[in-house]
Amino acid sequence: MIRGLVSATNAAGRERVRGGAEAVTRARLGPPRPDHPTGPYAWIVSPARYINLTRAALWSLTIIVISGGAVRLTGSGLGCSDWPNCEEGQFVAPLEYNALIEFVNRLFTGVVALAVIAAVLGSLRRTPRRQDLVWWSWGLVAGVVAQIILGGLLVKTELDPRFTMGHFLLSMVLLWNGTVLVHRASGDNAEVDNATPVRGQVMSRGTYGMRCRLRRSVYGVTVLGAVLLISGTIVTGTGPHSGSDNVEVADRLPFLIRDVTRIHALIAIATFALVISVGRQANRLRDAETSRRVGIVAALLVAQGSIGYLQYITGVPALLVAIHITLSSLTWIAIVRLYLDQARVGVPQPEPVS
Repeated sequence: MIRGLVSATNAAGRERVRGGAEAVTRARLGPPRPDHPTGPYAWIVSPARYINLTRAALWSLTIIVISGGAVRLTGSGLGCSDWPNCEEGQFVAPLEYNALIEFVNRLFTGVVALAVIAAVLGSLRRTPRRQDLVWWSWGLVAGVVAQIILGGLLVKTELDPRFTMGHFLLSMVLLWNGTVLVHRASGDNAEVDNATPVRGQVMSRGTYGMRCRLRRSVYGVTVLGAVLLISGTIVTGTGPHSGSDNVEVADRLPFLIRDVTRIHALIAIATFALVISVGRQANRLRDAETSRRVGIVAALLVAQGSIGYLQYITGVPALLVAIHITLSSLTWIAIVRLYLDQARVGVPQPEPVS
């Protein structure tokens, strides 16, 4: 009898502990939603964990831009002459230098796909669910599928420079999408509408005008950053690194490398000048967060310009081009973050004129 009483007491204690743990979980995650199954096998993703999933997707997308650049710079673009197989009737690459580099890059696409799938599933299992995160995560899926198709066309057209440009620019669109997803996952449930003044905040008409000019300047930096990327791909399509060691295979764009390089450099200078202007406006407004992000963008642009100039005077060595590609990706992410952080800050109403 004593043993039975002890067992019953222990069972009741375990039930109380289990009930207390479930109560803490319900308090943390909120009430169960009808679209989220409950039970011992339900997979619930917390907001903090989902932020990690989005960051993993973004950085995998960044790494594959760099690995794709390595394929082009080592002349391995046609290391696998077929697609989706490496060679006709052979999925795995032969033990050759160029073939292995191209094949490893293709395999890393699988890593990117897994990271993107995790971001999509995480958005569906996140508690509380946010529809904007679901849509932006599906945008990554659409972009990766488009990249796979475009990569196949690139091989079939024997590295047509127009498809090479499209391949890189689509990568930048994916980085934009991934940065937006990370930004939204890290923020509150609702974004502040840019056109809607923040209620309850009043500022002078002069400060209001400065805030509006700052926001327009940041938008200008974003546009110039996109133009800078496009002009950079034109320089790449005109330059010597076609992606193949066989100069008779991959055509180049019919431009003079000196002319397109100068245009690219002028756009970079204009972008940097506008970034400096944004920094001065942010300092006058004592906007510490914008000033910090402007500093990051400015530093990356200076590094980019230095590497670009060094490339030009040293004959465009592959190592410097690889660094340039890496910095291009990081600079674009930094510009998008600057835009998103500025867009999140609503513009308060100016104080009424008496």
